[in-house]
Formats: sequence, structure tokens, C-alpha cells
Amino acid sequence: MPVSHRPRTFAARLDSRTDSTPFARHFLRAYLAALPLGDCYADTAELLLGELFANAVRHSDAPADRLVEVRFSLVGDRLRIEVHDAGSGRPSLRAASPDDECGRGLFLVNELAERWGCCPRSGGIGKFVWVLVAPDPDPDAAPALAPAAVAV
Repeated sequence: MPVSHRPRTFAARLDSRTDSTPFARHFLRAYLAALPLGDCYADTAELLLGELFANAVRHSDAPADRLVEVRFSLVGDRLRIEVHDAGSGRPSLRAASPDDECGRGLFLVNELAERWGCCPRSGGIGKFVWVLVAPDPDPDAAPALAPAAVAV
């Protein structure tokens, strides 16, 4: 009888550049493909990873040669995504006006993640932002925002 093993934590370090975001998403898709129900996380997880990775690149005060690390693991039936950077700043929610072209990333994270947070990295340099993604009972449906998240 075949024995099923859950994938262990996956980690990769990428250049701190916006054009590394597709690579991070590719790694996430590959990780999820190894999970029996990986499709139940895919859409929301990719969106959240993209937002966290973009924030780590855009808002970090770390030197440009520092790498951004992504980690994925399954914790119970929740997907945990972490994005590590060497910057000292901490993410915070802010209200974006209707005319703002950016500033809604953490709002999306707050609305779509089951939980999220920010912790210092071991060794004292930088931080990591983590999210827990609950499985979507209908993986064919697009991620839905709460009604309060719809801007008019």
C-alpha cells in the first residue's frame, strides 16, 4: 500500500527585484502541485505571495544585494507562506484613497488570509511576514473579497 507523505517546508532565495515575483509564484505552484488538494489554495495563495513579495522588494530598506526568501509549508490543513527580507521596517495597514494607485496590498492580505503577522528573523537582521491560507472549498472560484472591501 502506498504511503502518503506531506511535502516538507520549501524555501528559496530570490533576488530582491520585482521581476523575481513570477519565480516565487512558480515555486509556489510547484509546491502546491505536490499536495493532494493543492488546488484549494492556489488562487488565494498566489495573490497573497505576490503582494508580500512585492512589498518586501518595494519597501525594504535593506541593501539591494540582499535576497528575499520565500517559504511554504502545510500546517494542519492551512498553507503557511512566509516572505523574509533584511529590511528593518514593519508592514502596517493603511487606508488608501480611491485615487491612490498603490497601498492596497496589505488590505488584500488582511481580507484574504485567515491570519497574518510579522516577526523578527532569527539573528536579528530583518523580518518575515507570514500568512495562513485556508483551503478554498471551491478551487474554481476566484478569491472573493468581503463586501466591505469593494470600492465604489
